[in-house]
Amino acid sequence: MSLGGALNKPSQSITIMIALTLLAVAPSLLILLTSFTRIIIVLSLTRQALGLSNVPPNQLLAGLALFLSLFIMSPVISQVNKDAVQPYMAGKITAQQAYTDAQAPIKDWMLRQTKADDLALFETGPKPKSPAQLPMAAVVPAFALSEMRTAFIIGFVVFIPFLVIDLVVSSTLMSLGMMMLPPTLVSLPFKLLLFVLVDGWALVVQSLLASFH
Repeated sequence: MSLGGALNKPSQSITIMIALTLLAVAPSLLILLTSFTRIIIVLSLTRQALGLSNVPPNQLLAGLALFLSLFIMSPVISQVNKDAVQPYMAGKITAQQAYTDAQAPIKDWMLRQTKADDLALFETGPKPKSPAQLPMAAVVPAFALSEMRTAFIIGFVVFIPFLVIDLVVSSTLMSLGMMMLPPTLVSLPFKLLLFVLVDGWALVVQSLLASFH
């Protein structure tokens, strides 16, 4: 603490150590604290609904999910940078205060996406006056459960039109006596044609963006 009452700026070694720590846990933070989980599940289910196993490749889906997550989380990231990172780097707040200030906007965003039933699963002790008083140890798993539930609901809606195509093709082949011909081989071109005509990827991405309120 300096004579003027201001905090000293963190040293370069401490800054590097914090950066390396964040890089080490970055994958876990990306999956558990952002919209990445919902997006990658829906994109993977969409690919499966089309009957494709490796197209688009996993790297492309993960990259698209990453940049969509950055787009969705950009207001939260900007708020964390403004309230916690920059004041800490300038020596205006302590590391503990920076952690508290960084946690607030992230928790607020997560709680807006989390179902009350999922939060209730992880409530221990007296019920808090508001969900914001719950610790991150309770909010994070509740948020992950809600994200998976929402992703599967969206995936179910995506599956329906392709299931109808599979049923129609299977019934047609059965009525023609062509039981030796795999229905998926015939239905795949029709599913691809439908997906292209309705601009399917854009619709899926638009639905994902709209699902985050």
